[in-house]
Amino acid sequence: MRKIVSAMMLLAALSLVSLSTSAQSDKDILSFRDMAGVSGPFRGPTNAIRGIPGGGANWIIDEGRGELRRDGRLRIRVRGLVLESTGANPSATFKGAVSCQTIDATGAPAVTNVFTEEFPASTTGDSDIDAVVTLPARCFAPIIFVTNAAGRWFAVTGY
Repeated sequence: MRKIVSAMMLLAALSLVSLSTSAQSDKDILSFRDMAGVSGPFRGPTNAIRGIPGGGANWIIDEGRGELRRDGRLRIRVRGLVLESTGANPSATFKGAVSCQTIDATGAPAVTNVFTEEFPASTTGDSDIDAVVTLPARCFAPIIFVTNAAGRWFAVTGY
């Protein structure tokens, strides 16, 4: 009888560990309700943010919000991401990018940038990015970008 009770207690403990691990993987790392379009000194490669160069012209955005979860799920809702000069989006697709400060194998600080596949974008600058990316083991100070297919950013978390 003791063996049965012990086995049941062990199964219950393992179930709690499994539930805890599952809850951790669904946890938001970052939720954001605002993004800023590339402008000024951040245009082009000269002042890239964490190695990701800006688009070559000023961009504006009406709405950029989303979330990054610990399991790598990235959701970005983009509305009105367009060139400031024309009010239109010339890019047929957008990609999401996550930039993490990490620690490399030698213990030194490093940057890891991961990108989603391409998602359709309208000429009015609307797109819904819903993807899973492979995050590094540790992700400090994540930054979320919306980029073109070549990896130049048009919008970034911030205001």
